[in-house]
This record gives sequence, C-alpha cells and structure tokens, in this order.
Amino acid sequence: MDDVSDITIVGAGPTGLFAAFYAGLREMKTNVVESLSEPGGQLAALYPDKYIFDAPGFMKILARDLAKNLYEQAKSVGPKFHFNETVESLETSEDGVMALCTNKGRHLTKTLLITAGVGSFHPHKIGIPEIDQYEGKGLHYVVTEKKQFIDKRILIIGGGDSALDWSQALASQAKHITLINRRGVFRAHEKSVAAVQSLGIDISTFSELKEIRGNNAVEEAIIRNNQSGEESVIKVDEILVLIGFKADLGPIKEWGLDLVGRSINVNGKMETNIKAIYAAGDISTQPGSVKLNLIATGFSQGAIAVNAAKKYLVPTAPTFEHSSEKKRKMQ
Repeated sequence: MDDVSDITIVGAGPTGLFAAFYAGLREMKTNVVESLSEPGGQLAALYPDKYIFDAPGFMKILARDLAKNLYEQAKSVGPKFHFNETVESLETSEDGVMALCTNKGRHLTKTLLITAGVGSFHPHKIGIPEIDQYEGKGLHYVVTEKKQFIDKRILIIGGGDSALDWSQALASQAKHITLINRRGVFRAHEKSVAAVQSLGIDISTFSELKEIRGNNAVEEAIIRNNQSGEESVIKVDEILVLIGFKADLGPIKEWGLDLVGRSINVNGKMETNIKAIYAAGDISTQPGSVKLNLIATGFSQGAIAVNAAKKYLVPTAPTFEHSSEKKRKMQ
C-alpha cells in the first residue's frame, strides 16, 4: 500500500499549506490536491498584490509573498502537490482507505482534511444594465496587477475589508479615489476605516453605482444616494467592485457531511461527522463557537486537524509535537 497517503489535503490555501507542513513534522505521507494552477488559494487568485495585515509575524506582507513563503515551508517536508485537479467524488472501502477522485485520477488516502476555503468562488456583481460590457475595460472584481491603476481615477465600491484595504493600497499611486458604500457604516476593521479616512479619499455612504458610461471603456459613473435619491456623475478610469463572492462547495455537498450553509460542522478536534475526515479554515464551523475567518485561525485549526488525524492513525502517538522539538530530533 505504498501508494496510499496518510493524509490528503483538499485545498492549497494558507490553511492547507500550513497543514501540509505540520503533517510533515508529524512524519505523515501527505498529498495536497488543489483546483487552481498555483498554491495560495484566494491569496494568489484574488488579490496577490494586496497587503495582508493579519498574518502572525508580519506587520504587513503581500499576499503573493505570504503564499510563496507558505508553499516553500510546506515543500521542505516533502508533500506531493497536485495542481489543476478538481475534486469530483469520494469513495470509501471496508479497509478504511478512501479514494479521492478528481478530473485527473484517484488519490488513495487513510485520512482526509478539507481546507477548501469557501469552495469555488465567483464575485458578486451589480445588477445594472449593460455593466458586463465593461469587464476588462475598466471594470474589475479583483486586482491582480497594481500597476494598471497608476495615475488613474478610481471608483471603489464596497464596505468590507477588501474595499478598505485596496483604498489604502492604491491611494499613493492613484490620481484620485472615490469610495462608496451602500450602507451608512463600514464592515471593515476599525483601524482600516480610520486609515482610509485619514488619506483624503472621497468617501460616500448610502451610495450606489447606478450606471457606467463610456465609449468601449469606463469613462463616467453615475452615483445615486439611496436615501435622498440624488444623483451625481464622476469621471473615472477604473471601477473596482469589491462586494464579496458567491461560494459553492461543489461535489463536497454530496459526501454526507454535516453542513450548515456552506460550512462543515466540526468538533474541537476538527473532526467531521464522518470518521477520518476533518475540516479546517474558512470551510469549517464549530457549533457554539464564534466563526472567525482569519488566516491565524486557519493555521491553528489545520494543526489541530493534523494532530487528530495522526492520533487516529497511530493511537499511541503523542497528541502534539512542537516544531522546535521536531527540529531538535532531526539534528
């Protein structure tokens, strides 16, 4: 059974990458399956040039750099990575070995850790006429290259952390930034709101995008106050719509897991209702606890899940092992 892994991790975002590293510290044979072409999950796919402020050990770090660091750390302990593989089904057998089936083949594994974040994700869009014709022509739902916004007039739409973070990140290079939010208050961290308010950015609450105008590209935006009904026209070159994403767990919904919305119920050991299957990070939720979708939370949950899987495979194994102790043994 040399081709059977001790643990297979579904998802190579921050939680999955750190879990793969930790599994290596526990000397577990590890596979990592990722539907994207590169590691990092949302860090790489949605905002590689955005600064991350909640990663332990860094005042701030670019998302692409954090993803790279986590990947290099994970690779140091020898897991096998399988990119561009989409999970399709899960098969179980009487001997306890599971087969994770993807669009490219089957991965046999003794335990499974799901760290798929929010699943597959697609941006929420604004339902206004003919908006789709401006996608790629000044209308964006993600930022993959900051340099395209240099010396541009930018309209940013949203009230969460992404909208506030990008307002900060682009303020020094943009010609002008307007930030609008359909609510009266922002949902971002208070520190981010205060930082944006200190930058001289035009901020409008209770405001929504009504229409985009332009000749084959964004040139103007019509903004409507949703309380007074008053409208204004502003000149813009780029529009960033940052109002969240629609997520779908895909085939995972059919595996018989205990689900609450788009989350998988787990206990304190990150165990699901199915033996030898664990979940960690944004995709998991613990009844009675506060769901906190932070990178730091995902790191700890991934380590807890790996330790539980190790204990399941080797009941006599210690419950946990410090990385410093592991390093001492390896020297």
